[in-house]
Amino acid sequence: MNSIYNKLTTLDFVIVAGYLVALLIIGYVVSVKQRKKDETLFLAGNSLNWYSIGFNMWGTNVGPSSLLAFASIGYATGIVAGNFEWYAFVFLLLLAMVFAPRYIASKVSTMPEYMGKRYGDSTQNILAWYALVKILVSWLSLGLFSGGVLVRQILGIPMWQSVTVLVIFSGIFTFAGGLKAIAKVNVFQMILLIVVSLTLSYLGLQKVGGIEALAAKTPSNFWNLVRPSDDASYPWPAILLGYPVAAVAFFCTDQSMVQSVLGAKNLEQGQLGVNFIGWLKVMALPLFILPGILCYALYPELGSNSDLAYMTMVTNLFPSGMNGLVICVMIAVLVGTIGSSLNALSTVFTNDIYVKKINPTATIKDQIRIGRLTIAAGCVFAILIAVAIDNIKGQNLFNIFQAVLGFLAPSLSVVFLLSVFWKRTTKKAVNATLSWGSAFSLFVGVLYLWIFPADKYPVWPHFLLISFYIFAVLLIAAVVISLVDRNPEVNVSDETDIPKTSKKVKLLFGLLGLTIFVLYLIFNFH
Repeated sequence: MNSIYNKLTTLDFVIVAGYLVALLIIGYVVSVKQRKKDETLFLAGNSLNWYSIGFNMWGTNVGPSSLLAFASIGYATGIVAGNFEWYAFVFLLLLAMVFAPRYIASKVSTMPEYMGKRYGDSTQNILAWYALVKILVSWLSLGLFSGGVLVRQILGIPMWQSVTVLVIFSGIFTFAGGLKAIAKVNVFQMILLIVVSLTLSYLGLQKVGGIEALAAKTPSNFWNLVRPSDDASYPWPAILLGYPVAAVAFFCTDQSMVQSVLGAKNLEQGQLGVNFIGWLKVMALPLFILPGILCYALYPELGSNSDLAYMTMVTNLFPSGMNGLVICVMIAVLVGTIGSSLNALSTVFTNDIYVKKINPTATIKDQIRIGRLTIAAGCVFAILIAVAIDNIKGQNLFNIFQAVLGFLAPSLSVVFLLSVFWKRTTKKAVNATLSWGSAFSLFVGVLYLWIFPADKYPVWPHFLLISFYIFAVLLIAAVVISLVDRNPEVNVSDETDIPKTSKKVKLLFGLLGLTIFVLYLIFNFH
């Protein structure tokens, strides 16, 4: 189990120790500077520039789970997972051009606060609790669980020990420096991630004998992005229709993702940051998916254990010292994801619940104190959930969670899309969708996952399609509720002062869109 640990040398341990010390020093320096300026923890004093935003969003997005999952999907099915990175362009564009200008113009620090400005306190309240549960379950506990699996693979220690170490480290870091410290360190960490993953792909290609030799050793359908509609794993209709439901909720409405944009110096820096994460996502193929495909060609004996693809490549190809760097990268993606989600958790609780409901006269010092207490409580809760997940079923539950998140998305996507694109949407429709709509969506999820599980009852469509059908039902219901509402309370925010998007931003998004279009052509008609 701990084959990588047996290969670690003194040099590896020195590299890891040096890296951890450097991380803590950066966190400390940033927090001391912040104390002098009396800034809050939450939005980095609106000081983030485009590359900090891009790297930080990417760092939040690329958890350890995606490192392992992309290599695993690459090993099992080829490049089809590229859709989840390249198709995201559409929703990053939506965030940059439609949502970000409105968020920044309304000067909010959280998503519930934005909806509260439009539809009042009750909406803000429902959404704040919804956001807290979502951050705790989807970001913190899942990120931590997959990180714990990784640390256990590397060191061979029990789950509760590995998640405790990870949480304490990420927690101290977020506690001290807040979003600014996380963003500063993420720039450095993501560059390290790119270097290590590209080196892995390069060494793998050398060993296989180049691109042509790799193509000869893999099935031809490994290199197609679009799979036929009867494909068992990734049929094209499921990706085309189902992925957008989760993607709108994820990129445009999720506090952990949007927070970096809200902390931008100005709208243009925020939009350029979103554009930059789009370019980083283009690199998913050589960085994350290719190592899995190379592993298929080099180590076909893994068979159904495709989850081990990334680590198998690392232990077999990297020389002494590089293994230490890989562990640093794993710590990096974990601190990025867990740090950002702890920060989002404390921002939502402090602004939307503490200041709004408990202590409206709170000073900045009070807010920082409550924010830090929330981070500490979040750490304890996340450890308990991660250990509980591990005790139920080990790793299979990870896939179940992915589907659960697909069932959490429809109500959020409906509410945010309608409130921006249809002024007639009423408060009653928004609140009903967030409460009853979410309950309906999760009920279908429980049926699909536990009561009539899809592997025993093959009548179910693909879970991405189920997510789309729920979205369609909730969308129609919200429109009907709005139209029949006798005393409609509609959107109250004034949107005359939405800042304009610069030519530079439009040009860069045009280039990014063109690049992705060309990639789709190359990987489908070759």
